[in-house]
Amino acid sequence: MAVVGGGQLARMMAEPAAALQIRLRALVEAADGAAAQVLPDSPVGSPRDLGTLRALVEGADVLTFEHEHVPGDHLRALAAAGVSVQPGADALACAQDKLHMRARLGELGVPCPRWARVSTTAELAAFADEVGRPVVVKTPTGGYDGKGVRVVHDPAEVADWLADGPLLAEEKVPFERELAALVARRPSGEMRSWPVVETIQRDGVCAEVLAPAPGLDPRLAQQAEEVARTVAEGLGVTGVLAVEMFATAEGVSVNELAMRPHNSGHVTIDGHVTSQFEQHLRAVLDLPLGDTSPTAPYAVMVNLLGSAHADPSTAYSELMARFPEAKVHLYGKAVRPGRKLGHVTVTGADLDTCRERARAAVAVLRGDPETAPAPDAPDPLA
Repeated sequence: MAVVGGGQLARMMAEPAAALQIRLRALVEAADGAAAQVLPDSPVGSPRDLGTLRALVEGADVLTFEHEHVPGDHLRALAAAGVSVQPGADALACAQDKLHMRARLGELGVPCPRWARVSTTAELAAFADEVGRPVVVKTPTGGYDGKGVRVVHDPAEVADWLADGPLLAEEKVPFERELAALVARRPSGEMRSWPVVETIQRDGVCAEVLAPAPGLDPRLAQQAEEVARTVAEGLGVTGVLAVEMFATAEGVSVNELAMRPHNSGHVTIDGHVTSQFEQHLRAVLDLPLGDTSPTAPYAVMVNLLGSAHADPSTAYSELMARFPEAKVHLYGKAVRPGRKLGHVTVTGADLDTCRERARAAVAVLRGDPETAPAPDAPDPLA
């Protein structure tokens, strides 16, 4: 199997691939990147070069992705040559261009914020007058983890972006919390969903995931799952699809899509029978999908965003002594302020205890152990 991308998502595909005896080849950005550290077959190159992609897929049963930054024309050329591209170029286009995504979701009848394509400050002002200020403005391509997003009161605040082309303007949704619904779909049509989770964002970056979303009305959970399934089937998505949503007084409203394993699904590694990474491999190879049941009443995933340690693994002794139940995943990345370096998951019967313990374990990795509770804190498995 060939995968485009050398970050932590490809890295986390490596373990289930090895367990299933699937040879994984990743096109990486750097020879010392996250995926290249664990995958022997990791050629360095750019996914924007068609020749590089042709070499990547030679002998592979399928081509899949850990990011969306691959030209659609290249993917169509590979598919025309007989390569199994999963998800396909038409589906992936909705994850590559937010304006295209909004138009397609509208055709599917999926609930979304009110939006408009704006090319001038006057058009943005007219939209803001219609839906109320402030409005959310996004660059159609390239944004992630809060980048390419601005909350705008005055259209002049995005004049620099408008110089580069049309933007997506959306109403600022008065949401109660943020949810994510993950579903996997095979080319032959089988789908399986995981329980809907709650995500907590800080500065536009996912900081925590609570699984399942605590206290979620079953009707809202069902609506969120049905929306994800509608999107997967309607767009022809294969592999894992993550649908980020706002929970409002009226129901759910779709915010973003990711057609690959996603940060909101990292909790499935330790909290569910089948992780999103194993399921993605199964799905794109058109193999029967795995059980997505939780393995404990609750699972909490907390991201490690930056660290005072030059190498967070130097904190293992303290962390493991204090929190033997914590499952640690580091990504092999160089430390930078705010960078997503890894995550910790704690599972158990009490949500608050799981959350406290996961946060405290991450604090140790981050280098501020004074926030950690005493070693005799309640056992979340009790």
